Amino acid sequence: MHSIQFPLISIITVVYNGSKTLEQTIQSVINQSYKNIEYIIIDGGSTDGTIAIIKKYEKDISHWTSEPDKGLYDAMNKGIALAKGELIGMINSDDWYELDAVKTIVDTYLKNPDKRIFHGDRYDIDNEGNKRKYRFNKSKFKFLYFSMTFNHPSMFIHSDIYKVFKYNIEFKSIADYEFVLKVFLNNEDFFCYIPITYVNYRLDGISAQQSLIFEIKEGLNARLNAGLKYHHVFIFIILKFIRSFLRNVLGVRYIS
Repeated sequence: MHSIQFPLISIITVVYNGSKTLEQTIQSVINQSYKNIEYIIIDGGSTDGTIAIIKKYEKDISHWTSEPDKGLYDAMNKGIALAKGELIGMINSDDWYELDAVKTIVDTYLKNPDKRIFHGDRYDIDNEGNKRKYRFNKSKFKFLYFSMTFNHPSMFIHSDIYKVFKYNIEFKSIADYEFVLKVFLNNEDFFCYIPITYVNYRLDGISAQQSLIFEIKEGLNARLNAGLKYHHVFIFIILKFIRSFLRNVLGVRYIS
Protein backbone atom coordinates (compact mmCIF):
# COMPACT_ATOMS: atom_id res chain seq x y z
CA MET A 1 0.00 0.00 0.00
CA HIS A 2 3.03 2.30 -0.05
CA SER A 3 2.16 4.46 -3.04
CA ILE A 4 0.96 7.93 -3.87
CA GLN A 5 -2.64 6.64 -3.70
CA PHE A 6 -2.12 5.29 -0.19
CA PRO A 7 0.18 7.67 1.72
CA LEU A 8 1.39 6.65 5.16
CA ILE A 9 -0.65 8.33 7.89
CA SER A 10 0.75 8.60 11.41
CA ILE A 11 -1.61 8.68 14.38
CA ILE A 12 -0.36 9.55 17.84
CA THR A 13 -2.07 8.88 21.16
CA VAL A 14 -0.66 10.44 24.30
CA VAL A 15 -1.85 8.93 27.57
CA TYR A 16 -1.27 8.98 31.30
CA ASN A 17 -3.33 6.69 33.54
CA GLY A 18 -5.99 6.38 30.85
CA SER A 19 -7.06 2.78 31.39
CA LYS A 20 -10.77 3.69 31.54
CA THR A 21 -10.93 4.93 27.97
CA LEU A 22 -7.71 3.99 26.15
CA GLU A 23 -8.95 0.69 24.74
CA GLN A 24 -11.77 2.42 22.85
CA THR A 25 -9.24 4.89 21.43
CA ILE A 26 -6.89 2.12 20.28
CA GLN A 27 -9.69 0.11 18.70
CA SER A 28 -10.91 3.15 16.79
CA VAL A 29 -7.44 3.51 15.24
CA ILE A 30 -6.58 -0.11 14.44
CA ASN A 31 -10.05 -0.77 12.99
CA GLN A 32 -9.92 2.11 10.51
CA SER A 33 -11.12 1.28 7.01
CA TYR A 34 -7.90 2.88 5.68
CA LYS A 35 -4.98 0.58 6.49
CA ASN A 36 -1.68 2.34 5.76
CA ILE A 37 -1.43 3.72 9.28
CA GLU A 38 1.52 4.05 11.61
CA TYR A 39 0.22 4.08 15.19
CA ILE A 40 2.33 5.59 17.97
CA ILE A 41 1.44 5.67 21.67
CA ILE A 42 3.34 7.90 24.09
CA ASP A 43 2.64 7.04 27.72
CA GLY A 44 3.76 9.33 30.52
CA GLY A 45 4.64 6.54 32.97
CA SER A 46 1.17 5.31 33.88
CA THR A 47 0.62 3.46 37.16
CA ASP A 48 -2.87 2.05 36.47
CA GLY A 49 -3.76 -0.59 33.87
CA THR A 50 -2.74 1.49 30.86
CA ILE A 51 0.43 -0.46 30.03
CA ALA A 52 -1.45 -3.77 30.11
CA ILE A 53 -3.92 -2.39 27.56
CA ILE A 54 -1.11 -1.18 25.31
CA LYS A 55 0.58 -4.59 25.45
CA LYS A 56 -2.73 -6.28 24.62
CA TYR A 57 -2.69 -4.47 21.25
CA GLU A 58 1.07 -4.36 20.78
CA LYS A 59 1.02 -6.15 17.42
CA ASP A 60 -1.13 -3.34 16.00
CA ILE A 61 1.03 -0.54 17.41
CA SER A 62 4.04 0.65 15.40
CA HIS A 63 5.84 2.16 18.37
CA TRP A 64 5.10 2.82 22.01
CA THR A 65 7.03 4.14 24.95
CA SER A 66 6.35 4.71 28.63
CA GLU A 67 8.41 7.27 30.51
CA PRO A 68 7.89 10.46 32.52
CA ASP A 69 7.41 13.60 30.46
CA LYS A 70 6.78 17.31 30.95
CA GLY A 71 3.08 17.09 30.18
CA LEU A 72 0.63 16.57 27.35
CA TYR A 73 2.37 18.73 24.76
CA ASP A 74 5.82 17.37 25.51
CA ALA A 75 4.39 13.90 24.84
CA MET A 76 2.85 15.14 21.57
CA ASN A 77 6.20 16.51 20.44
CA LYS A 78 7.85 13.17 21.28
CA GLY A 79 5.33 11.36 19.11
CA ILE A 80 5.80 13.80 16.24
CA ALA A 81 9.57 13.25 16.35
CA LEU A 82 8.97 9.52 15.81
CA ALA A 83 6.29 9.86 13.11
CA LYS A 84 7.14 8.97 9.51
CA GLY A 85 3.76 9.65 7.88
CA GLU A 86 2.93 12.41 5.42
CA LEU A 87 0.02 13.46 7.59
CA ILE A 88 -0.06 13.21 11.39
CA GLY A 89 -3.21 12.96 13.50
CA MET A 90 -3.49 13.34 17.29
CA ILE A 91 -6.13 11.31 19.11
CA ASN A 92 -5.96 11.55 22.89
CA SER A 93 -6.83 8.61 25.13
CA ASP A 94 -10.22 10.15 26.00
CA ASP A 95 -11.33 10.34 22.37
CA TRP A 96 -11.98 8.09 19.40
CA TYR A 97 -12.40 8.15 15.61
CA GLU A 98 -15.30 7.13 13.45
CA LEU A 99 -14.58 4.11 11.21
CA ASP A 100 -13.82 6.06 8.01
CA ALA A 101 -12.01 9.01 9.61
CA VAL A 102 -8.61 8.40 8.03
CA LYS A 103 -10.09 7.45 4.64
CA THR A 104 -11.96 10.76 4.69
CA ILE A 105 -8.73 12.62 5.35
CA VAL A 106 -6.72 10.79 2.69
CA ASP A 107 -9.40 11.20 0.02
CA THR A 108 -9.43 14.95 0.68
CA TYR A 109 -5.64 15.20 0.83
CA LEU A 110 -5.20 13.51 -2.54
CA LYS A 111 -7.61 16.02 -4.08
CA ASN A 112 -5.94 18.98 -2.30
CA PRO A 113 -2.20 18.17 -2.13
CA ASP A 114 -1.29 21.82 -1.60
CA LYS A 115 -3.19 22.00 1.71
CA ARG A 116 -1.36 21.26 4.96
CA ILE A 117 -3.93 21.07 7.78
CA PHE A 118 -7.11 19.08 7.32
CA HIS A 119 -9.89 19.45 9.87
CA GLY A 120 -13.56 18.61 10.26
CA ASP A 121 -16.41 18.41 12.75
CA ARG A 122 -16.62 16.46 15.99
CA TYR A 123 -19.10 14.93 18.39
CA ASP A 124 -18.88 16.29 21.93
CA ILE A 125 -19.63 13.60 24.54
CA ASP A 126 -20.67 14.68 28.04
CA ASN A 127 -20.37 12.70 31.28
CA GLU A 128 -23.77 11.08 30.73
CA GLY A 129 -22.80 9.89 27.27
CA ASN A 130 -24.96 12.42 25.45
CA LYS A 131 -23.63 13.33 22.01
CA ARG A 132 -23.77 16.77 20.41
CA LYS A 133 -22.28 17.76 17.06
CA TYR A 134 -19.76 20.61 17.20
CA ARG A 135 -19.33 22.13 13.74
CA PHE A 136 -16.56 24.33 12.49
CA ASN A 137 -18.17 27.65 11.61
CA LYS A 138 -16.70 29.10 8.42
CA SER A 139 -18.31 32.47 9.11
CA LYS A 140 -16.23 32.66 12.34
CA PHE A 141 -12.92 31.89 10.63
CA LYS A 142 -11.17 35.07 11.76
CA PHE A 143 -12.82 34.62 15.16
CA LEU A 144 -9.94 32.20 15.74
CA TYR A 145 -8.18 35.31 17.04
CA PHE A 146 -10.42 35.14 20.10
CA SER A 147 -11.53 31.52 20.41
CA MET A 148 -10.55 28.03 19.23
CA THR A 149 -13.05 27.68 16.40
CA PHE A 150 -11.18 24.69 14.94
CA ASN A 151 -11.53 21.13 16.21
CA HIS A 152 -7.98 20.12 17.11
CA PRO A 153 -8.88 16.41 17.67
CA SER A 154 -10.08 16.32 14.06
CA MET A 155 -6.85 17.70 12.63
CA PHE A 156 -4.42 15.81 10.43
CA ILE A 157 -1.35 17.93 9.86
CA HIS A 158 1.29 17.56 7.15
CA SER A 159 4.74 16.65 8.45
CA ASP A 160 6.10 19.77 6.71
CA ILE A 161 4.23 21.92 9.23
CA TYR A 162 5.70 20.06 12.19
CA LYS A 163 9.19 20.71 10.84
CA VAL A 164 8.57 24.42 11.48
CA PHE A 165 6.05 24.53 14.33
CA LYS A 166 5.95 22.57 17.60
CA TYR A 167 3.62 22.50 20.62
CA ASN A 168 4.73 24.84 23.39
CA ILE A 169 5.36 22.71 26.48
CA GLU A 170 5.12 25.76 28.76
CA PHE A 171 1.33 25.63 28.41
CA LYS A 172 -0.84 23.18 30.31
CA SER A 173 -3.95 23.20 28.14
CA ILE A 174 -3.77 25.76 25.34
CA ALA A 175 -0.67 24.92 23.30
CA ASP A 176 -2.85 23.38 20.58
CA TYR A 177 -4.62 26.74 20.21
CA GLU A 178 -1.33 28.65 20.10
CA PHE A 179 -0.03 26.19 17.49
CA VAL A 180 -3.09 26.52 15.25
CA LEU A 181 -3.20 30.30 15.60
CA LYS A 182 0.49 30.61 14.78
CA VAL A 183 0.11 28.53 11.62
CA PHE A 184 -3.05 30.43 10.68
CA LEU A 185 -1.32 33.79 11.01
CA ASN A 186 1.56 32.44 8.92
CA ASN A 187 -0.69 31.22 6.08
CA GLU A 188 -4.42 30.67 6.43
CA ASP A 189 -4.51 28.97 3.02
CA PHE A 190 -2.86 25.93 4.60
CA PHE A 191 -6.19 24.91 6.12
CA CYS A 192 -8.75 22.64 4.48
CA TYR A 193 -12.14 22.14 6.10
CA ILE A 194 -14.01 18.85 5.61
CA PRO A 195 -17.73 19.16 6.51
CA ILE A 196 -17.89 15.65 7.97
CA THR A 197 -18.02 14.53 11.62
CA TYR A 198 -15.37 11.85 12.13
CA VAL A 199 -14.04 12.24 15.69
CA ASN A 200 -15.58 11.91 19.16
CA TYR A 201 -14.38 14.19 21.96
CA ARG A 202 -15.05 13.75 25.68
CA LEU A 203 -15.74 17.06 27.38
CA ASP A 204 -14.13 16.20 30.73
CA GLY A 205 -10.56 16.68 29.55
CA ILE A 206 -7.87 19.08 30.79
CA SER A 207 -9.19 22.15 28.97
CA ALA A 208 -12.63 21.71 30.58
CA GLN A 209 -11.17 21.92 34.10
CA GLN A 210 -9.40 25.30 34.12
CA SER A 211 -10.45 28.39 36.06
CA LEU A 212 -11.32 31.64 34.29
CA ILE A 213 -8.17 33.38 35.58
CA PHE A 214 -5.98 30.50 34.42
CA GLU A 215 -7.69 30.51 31.00
CA ILE A 216 -7.11 34.24 30.62
CA LYS A 217 -3.45 34.06 31.71
CA GLU A 218 -2.62 31.20 29.34
CA GLY A 219 -4.80 32.73 26.64
CA LEU A 220 -2.97 36.04 26.79
CA ASN A 221 0.44 34.41 26.54
CA ALA A 222 -0.65 32.08 23.74
CA ARG A 223 -2.06 34.89 21.62
CA LEU A 224 0.93 37.15 22.13
CA ASN A 225 3.35 34.29 21.40
CA ALA A 226 1.45 33.48 18.21
CA GLY A 227 1.82 37.07 17.01
CA LEU A 228 -1.60 38.64 17.58
CA LYS A 229 -1.77 42.40 17.99
CA TYR A 230 -2.54 43.83 21.41
CA HIS A 231 -6.00 45.16 20.50
CA HIS A 232 -7.06 41.64 19.48
CA VAL A 233 -5.78 40.31 22.80
CA PHE A 234 -7.75 42.99 24.68
CA ILE A 235 -10.93 41.95 22.87
CA PHE A 236 -10.22 38.35 23.90
CA ILE A 237 -10.25 39.38 27.58
CA ILE A 238 -13.57 41.17 27.20
CA LEU A 239 -15.12 38.18 25.42
CA LYS A 240 -13.87 35.79 28.11
CA PHE A 241 -15.59 37.77 30.84
CA ILE A 242 -18.79 38.02 28.82
CA ARG A 243 -18.78 34.26 28.23
CA SER A 244 -18.15 33.61 31.92
CA PHE A 245 -21.07 35.87 32.87
CA LEU A 246 -23.42 34.19 30.41
CA ARG A 247 -22.43 30.72 31.60
CA ASN A 248 -22.24 31.23 35.34
CA VAL A 249 -24.91 33.87 35.91
CA LEU A 250 -27.44 33.26 33.13
CA GLY A 251 -26.75 29.55 32.68
CA VAL A 252 -26.12 29.77 28.94
CA ARG A 253 -24.08 26.80 27.69
CA TYR A 254 -22.13 25.85 24.55
CA ILE A 255 -20.64 29.24 23.91
CA SER A 256 -17.41 28.86 21.91
